[in-house]
Amino acid sequence: MPVRAFVFPGQGSQAVGMGRALAEAFPAAREVFEEVDEALKQKLSALMFDGPIETLTLTENAQPALMAASIATLRVLGRDGGMALPEAAILVAGHSLGEYSALAAAGAFDLATCARLLRLRGQAMQKAVPPGEGAMAALLGAELDQAEALCAEAAEGPDGREVLEPANDNGGGQVVISGAAAAVDRAIALAPGKGIKRAMKLPVSAPFHCALMAPAADVMAEALAKADLRAPVVPVIANVTAAKATDPAEIRRLLVQQVTATVRWRESVAAMKAMGVDTIVELGAGKVLAGLVKRIDKDLAATSIGTPEEVEAFLKAV
Repeated sequence: MPVRAFVFPGQGSQAVGMGRALAEAFPAAREVFEEVDEALKQKLSALMFDGPIETLTLTENAQPALMAASIATLRVLGRDGGMALPEAAILVAGHSLGEYSALAAAGAFDLATCARLLRLRGQAMQKAVPPGEGAMAALLGAELDQAEALCAEAAEGPDGREVLEPANDNGGGQVVISGAAAAVDRAIALAPGKGIKRAMKLPVSAPFHCALMAPAADVMAEALAKADLRAPVVPVIANVTAAKATDPAEIRRLLVQQVTATVRWRESVAAMKAMGVDTIVELGAGKVLAGLVKRIDKDLAATSIGTPEEVEAFLKAV
């Protein structure tokens, strides 16, 4: 029998139409979208199904929308396929906002609480840095130590040291850096001389997962202190530590740190394998995480589920 972990995607996986076919095919999925709409007092599902993409991509919409698509998929697996946690997987993990989806999947947050926290998180992250002052770039063909050295050099600007840090260690030779816009530009210019295959600026609205996000971390610390958070039914692999977390107080602390800290996805995948996982199943929109898993460790089986056809194929296979 496969030993599974369920994983949940982060921002960038959103697309107009996500979740629509699932909602049309399965009452369990429809109920999730209705519950999120009610929690946010917004027809987020209509935005997910019909767009426009510019509005869906706004951080405050994309974060709860991606969570809703993931939990809808999980609910369908549970109700229609008998594949509910904790029997279906021994661990959960998510990339950035996907960590909230993972916690909701494991029962640490109820769905409405999770939707409202992600709405707030998206708003706070967007407000933390004025437009144009921050940026992010993907380094392809780079390892974490190369990215750290590049950031250290490029952070030195004409007016002193600026913020520039690794934001996502995605594995498979991909590291994302984040910080002051001028520092990111310097890093892109320096990268070819550092043995990095390609450096390209990302079309994002703010510099996520770096010290510039400190105001957003403060907002989330206050919100999480008040939120009802229970022990998850299976451990979550935290972005900040790439290790298991089950204690609600520790999870709160790590979620606050996560706003400004590096997403340690490469190490998280290695940790899941070390804990006995041989199959990683991505639930929700897109196929980004399954693709990263295959690049990080070819011995791990990885698949993505987000449509009725993918649900049916997965349930037939198990």
